[in-house]
Amino acid sequence: MATITRLAAGLLLAGAIGFAHPAAAAPPAAAPTVGVVKAKLEPVYTAHQYVGRILAVNTVRLEARVTGFLEKRLFEQGSDVSQGQLLYVIEQPPYQAAVAQQQAAIAQAEAQLTNAIATLNRSVQLLHTPAGQQSTVDSARATQLTDAAELASAKAQLDTASINLGYTEIRAPISGRIGISNISTGNVVGPSSGTLAVIVSQDPMYIAFEMPVVDALALNDRYRANGGLAALALRVVLPDGKTYAHQGTVSFMGNTVSSTTDTILVRGTIANPVLPGSFGPGVPNRELTDGEFVTVIVQEAKPQEAVVVPRQAVLYDQLGAYTLVVGPNDMVERRDVALGQTTPETAVVESGVKAGDQVITEGIQRVRPGLKVHAEVVAAPASEAQAAGKT
Repeated sequence: MATITRLAAGLLLAGAIGFAHPAAAAPPAAAPTVGVVKAKLEPVYTAHQYVGRILAVNTVRLEARVTGFLEKRLFEQGSDVSQGQLLYVIEQPPYQAAVAQQQAAIAQAEAQLTNAIATLNRSVQLLHTPAGQQSTVDSARATQLTDAAELASAKAQLDTASINLGYTEIRAPISGRIGISNISTGNVVGPSSGTLAVIVSQDPMYIAFEMPVVDALALNDRYRANGGLAALALRVVLPDGKTYAHQGTVSFMGNTVSSTTDTILVRGTIANPVLPGSFGPGVPNRELTDGEFVTVIVQEAKPQEAVVVPRQAVLYDQLGAYTLVVGPNDMVERRDVALGQTTPETAVVESGVKAGDQVITEGIQRVRPGLKVHAEVVAAPASEAQAAGKT
């Protein structure tokens, strides 16, 4: 009887152990959660970056055209001056005296001419009388012509003297910012003295940069049917990394290619308005300065619609660039992609992904193609190209 009891207990224990088998009791593994961003069409500006320099549209070197003592300097060095503004005065009395002398010479020549004309008239009237002679008429006519020539010469010399007197006042031929005065008052100046000061125009300014020929050819192919140079816009990044607020336009492309660098000169025009505040009296605050090195971004004036995905969604292996996409039935799919323009935040996808596809951006390391996942939409990074178009 005891043996039967022990056998029954063993059977019950074996049944209990078999019922509690862990393989039969464990629930299926949960699908991993990934963060996704929907690929979408965004306005994209195709852009190329170059090193450039800001140049003044007009640069004028002031020089003395007559010799004399420099009596006055009538501007603040480093300030803005207006076209026609009086800047320097060279001693004027010697040139004023020359003008007065020529005015007197004109008066004398006019008197002589008047007398010569009267003499000629009398000679002509007497020609048909016994007292008249043809030789007298000819001589009077010659004298009249000589005196007329002397009067014309005196007037020309007065013009020269007046011009030289005008040169004693040196005025600004353009509006712009004037630099340091190289010669101080009290010194003798003249045509051989060199540059007194330099004026550079301030608004607008030029942006000059060298573009590789391959880029120039690509731009020509891309935009000649879309407005040519007018289809391009220029943005400027200042030396401190700040993007300049105003946008420029391409106004000139060179007609020769450098034999040493295989580049072509491109020049654009950009506004340089006065900003609030100033550096001092007569010195308005502007952001662009003649000769300044900047980064130039050549981009389309109007954006093109393109599929954009977060840059972090783009992966690489020996086959090239690809993304992982959550496809039908929440299954992960590999999509080989052809990329266009990229930034640290975004990438333009020319093929492989279409608008609306759920591209995995978070949890990529936990999944593989063919795996079922749980997708959660996360915020997409700001498009750098789109931001450029809004500034």
